[in-house]
Amino acid sequence: MFDKHTRFLIVDDLKTIRSLLKDILKKLGFSNIAEAEDGLKAWSLLKEAANSDAPFGFIISDWNMPNKTGLALLDDCLKDDQLRNIPFLMVTIESEREYVLKAIQMGVSDFVVKPFTGKTIEQKIRGIWSRIQSGELRKP
Repeated sequence: MFDKHTRFLIVDDLKTIRSLLKDILKKLGFSNIAEAEDGLKAWSLLKEAANSDAPFGFIISDWNMPNKTGLALLDDCLKDDQLRNIPFLMVTIESEREYVLKAIQMGVSDFVVKPFTGKTIEQKIRGIWSRIQSGELRKP
């Protein structure tokens, strides 16, 4: 499993979802958690952290947000040498096959459909860790 000191970034335009995800992560033992209300703010935080001694090690992002969507944020991260290897969990209400395929084709680490439970988030994080360890996903 990811080190308990892994720095997480939660990106969602709804404060209630950010709070819920933060609580789930805390219950899993993670405490180094930052939040952003949209992809623009997230991008700023990611770039700032990448150039510091405390980069982010995991991103959980909503798909549909104002200013910059989760998909646009994922695309920007994948194009950036400093950010491309950060595991990226997409959270969405979009369960249609075309949306899922687009995210997978782009390179998302995994996705979860709202509504979700703490157990689902834990399983997704563990699954991403396992795929990194097996070499299926790039190492952060």
